[in-house]
Amino acid sequence: MLLRERGLQGAISRMEQMRVAGILLAAGSGSRFGGDKLLARLSDGTAIGVRAAANLVTAIPSSIAVVRPDDAVLAAALAAAGIHIVHCADAHAGMGASLAHAVRMTDPDVDGYVVALADMPWIETETIRRVAAAITREDSIVVPRHAGQRGHPVGFGRGHRAALLASTGDAGARSLLTAAAASIEWLEVDDPAIVRDVDVPADLRAC
Repeated sequence: MLLRERGLQGAISRMEQMRVAGILLAAGSGSRFGGDKLLARLSDGTAIGVRAAANLVTAIPSSIAVVRPDDAVLAAALAAAGIHIVHCADAHAGMGASLAHAVRMTDPDVDGYVVALADMPWIETETIRRVAAAITREDSIVVPRHAGQRGHPVGFGRGHRAALLASTGDAGARSLLTAAAASIEWLEVDDPAIVRDVDVPADLRAC
């Protein structure tokens, strides 16, 4: 299914009618980067994770960031950006464990979730708002797409809460997306940052 929006104002209005929780996954080890990836600086001096957190919480004020219990410096930096911090003791088990913990820590009565990655700092706030606004049903799965490429963040209706709580391993919600591929609602966006992450230091030098 292809979603077409009628402008940002309409998207914001729909989002305000829904209770959507933002989730920032920030509990990775950054091993391929060489450690402390989310504290590495962008060209303007802002830390990668801080920029991602600021973008998410600006779009969805009721957002949380999940971090490792021993990552106090990152937790403090993200909290200063205005996002609520939760610690995941099982973060070492992979992204799935962090996602499940984050969903568990949200209000069970929210209408949906927007799951974002902390190593994707360039995604436009408008894009995040549009993903949130497109969650209109309990079974919604909203995936942004740019130039034929699927990206992040991804939106889930509340009907997927149990599946998100069951997330395990490093795949995160990937298995859910695979299982529900036929019902994904594609949101076309003019935002190439939805497919641009920071994996190794060269990814920063390329910006």
